[in-house]
Amino acid sequence: MYNKHSLYFMSATRKINMLEGSLWDKLIVFALPLAFTGLLQQLYNAADVAVLGRFVSDLAVAAVGNNVPVFGLIISFCMGLSIGVNVVVARALGMKNDQKASEAVRTSFITAIVFGIFALLIGQAFANSAMDWLDVPEEVRDYALIYLRVYLLGMPFIAIYNFLAAVFRSQGDTQTPLWALLIASLFNIGGNLFAVLVLDWGVAGVALATALANLLSAVILFVKLTHLDGPLKLDVSQLLKVDGASLKSIVRIGLPAGVQGAVYALSNLVIQSAINSLGPEAMAGSVAAFTIENSVYCFINAFALSATTFVSQNYGARNLERCSRVMWVTMGLNMCATVLLTAGVLLFCRDLLGIFSSNEEVLALGMIRILWVLVPQPLSVVMDTLSGSMRGYGYSMPPAMVTLVVVCSVRLIWVYTVFPLTPTYETLMMVYPLSWVITMAGLIILYVRLLRRIRNRRQMVEDAI
Repeated sequence: MYNKHSLYFMSATRKINMLEGSLWDKLIVFALPLAFTGLLQQLYNAADVAVLGRFVSDLAVAAVGNNVPVFGLIISFCMGLSIGVNVVVARALGMKNDQKASEAVRTSFITAIVFGIFALLIGQAFANSAMDWLDVPEEVRDYALIYLRVYLLGMPFIAIYNFLAAVFRSQGDTQTPLWALLIASLFNIGGNLFAVLVLDWGVAGVALATALANLLSAVILFVKLTHLDGPLKLDVSQLLKVDGASLKSIVRIGLPAGVQGAVYALSNLVIQSAINSLGPEAMAGSVAAFTIENSVYCFINAFALSATTFVSQNYGARNLERCSRVMWVTMGLNMCATVLLTAGVLLFCRDLLGIFSSNEEVLALGMIRILWVLVPQPLSVVMDTLSGSMRGYGYSMPPAMVTLVVVCSVRLIWVYTVFPLTPTYETLMMVYPLSWVITMAGLIILYVRLLRRIRNRRQMVEDAI
């Protein structure tokens, strides 16, 4: 049994000094647990797909694949908001303002609960409509609707986990959220097998096991945070004291990132609807490949979030030169990791797809998606690292707007003009790298202009002094 002081010591040893010393090793130590946390989050979906594919049917797999963009829409908004938590708390820590950090933590928890309940209610209200919007085939519709409704029961806990994980991340602790998710993932795998093989609950049982696993991960972080000492301690007796200034900052930074992720996911919903028109095999192949490529993206996203946190703390400490170094070092590490992981996936591609299905047509379609979406992932490295760095400075709206306007417009135009002329699965996949190239160019221009503006502002302050 750990006492209060030993719990504090364990947390303290996981903190990273982001303001001094070398960067590359600290970024790796910070990013790797974060990447594995993302992998475990993907494992929730992968475990559902694998169990249903092996013990139920390809139609059940297609039902999960149909809902992936729907979950992406909601969860992306949630994770975007949590970036606001990360930036606000990290900046307060960089400024040595413990009271501000404490107020932000408390406000974050209440915001997570409100958002999670709101997402649950909205999701349930529009579940049937979502099936119509996505043009889900009749043979898949019942499975898809059941999975969506049950999965949504875990939304409040998904929100709480992501917001509290952002709190731990703000001080450099990416290990605690990882351990919490590892325990929940093991629970989810066991729950999936029990629900399908013992209870014979099929799709509903798998979704319920996932919702309960989300509850478990949220509870672990909540209990851990209430036992901390220092500014990040979550004081249960003062939970209802929401700090207006902290809430405003969290929303100002997190909302654009959340809207970006949500609208980004909305464009994927349009693509998913087009995939659905090609039949259950295309749906199953797409979700299998998506699960693999998203595992690689977990590392891209982890390094981007690392840039956000490191830049936030150093910007709070007014060290602009170190902020710039953070971006370049993160970009290099991110690119190396992505290239190595992509090469590994390509080497074992067919075996990895075989985990989810033995259907030859499903495997062939999955291979097409991997070649068109996974291989160009270095483009995402540049996009996400630049966006993450800009959010660290507190500039969340500009990269969000660039990404929204370019990605969504390119994908919508492609789906409604090019795809009808050549309605094949490969035609749909081509739009991903095309939209990334154009977006990347816009973000590079935006980042250069942002740095120039920040440096000019600092020069004006120094001249005034």
